[in-house]
Amino acid sequence: MTHAFSSLDELGEGPGFRKVRSALGVTAFGVNGVVYPAGHPGIHHYHDTQDELYFVHSGTARVEVEGEERILGPGGLFHVESTTPRRIANVGDGDLVMLVVGGKGGYVERDGHVMSDEDLELRQRLGTGVGSTEPDKSGGAGSAGAGAGKERS
Repeated sequence: MTHAFSSLDELGEGPGFRKVRSALGVTAFGVNGVVYPAGHPGIHHYHDTQDELYFVHSGTARVEVEGEERILGPGGLFHVESTTPRRIANVGDGDLVMLVVGGKGGYVERDGHVMSDEDLELRQRLGTGVGSTEPDKSGGAGSAGAGAGKERS
């Protein structure tokens, strides 16, 4: 299968883990939806080899890691290396809904390709803010200028 669609609602209901990877046939990395009810204290844990990236979809998370505590709301991101103990708790009044992506083995270099000159133009105009992955418009080395057809991922 080359693609699959679903939603967290289709993968389960109530508190708990939503097994996104198996449901959608993802093999390149681990990925789960996690729903914590209000007041859930979180699970203090670490991994042997898998780094994790947490994305807060909705709700309010308290992240505890290495003596630091941070509150994250919708759109919040948290990355942690595998062996670093962490705890993510729900400190909001409603459900905390997160997408958690895990993996090991490192970054795959820029390997995205646009499908047309129109797509290249759209990509070059998109995202000019801090942290943007917008390709260099100068056409210099490493750019996605005319003919390059690559984007950062």
